[in-house]
Amino acid sequence: MTHPIIADLQTRYTAKKYDADKRVSQQDLTIISEAMRLSASSINSQPWKFIIIESDQAKQRLHDTFANKFQFNQPHAKTASHIILFAHNPQYKREDYAQVINQDIANKRSTEAQREQAFGAYAFVDLNTDEAGNNASWTKAQTYIALGNTLHTLARLNIDSTTMEGIDSELISDVFAKELDGYICDVALAIGYHDQAQDYNQPLPKSRLSTEQVIQIL
Repeated sequence: MTHPIIADLQTRYTAKKYDADKRVSQQDLTIISEAMRLSASSINSQPWKFIIIESDQAKQRLHDTFANKFQFNQPHAKTASHIILFAHNPQYKREDYAQVINQDIANKRSTEAQREQAFGAYAFVDLNTDEAGNNASWTKAQTYIALGNTLHTLARLNIDSTTMEGIDSELISDVFAKELDGYICDVALAIGYHDQAQDYNQPLPKSRLSTEQVIQIL
């Protein structure tokens, strides 16, 4: 099949080694940031924060969070152009959704008179919230929608990436406590340009289960 979308997905892969001398341009970083912001989420909840690690100081802080485990991902902290922390709100509340409604009103998607009616969608949050007020499994799922959107955006921009669930969430919560402000980071994304001499994964052929195995049309 020949189509730009399919070409993007055929060529993207998980980079294993990065060229530390190559940087993602500010123009591309702006596009990536906007793509993340525009990502879909249930009831447009947007229960996320995206923390872009760019400076050498911030990279060192991230590098230090690999002190106890997942050291195989530690080199990416310094060799990738940027690392993005995808963080979710573990206790999404009515006041969080109020910010979404306020923005809807500001953007003229809704009106002040429709404010209380708009809160009707919040019932879906209640369905996914336990007695302690925790809805992290639901908000984390929304964050992964943004992650998928970002992966395709990077492929379109010919920027390499590595999704990392191999991170120490507890240490990240400590080291980046101020930036996360109670949000939880369970997944990070390294972005940049692969090392042509050392990235063994880049030349390997794409491998997926067949269409017949994963798609059913009824």
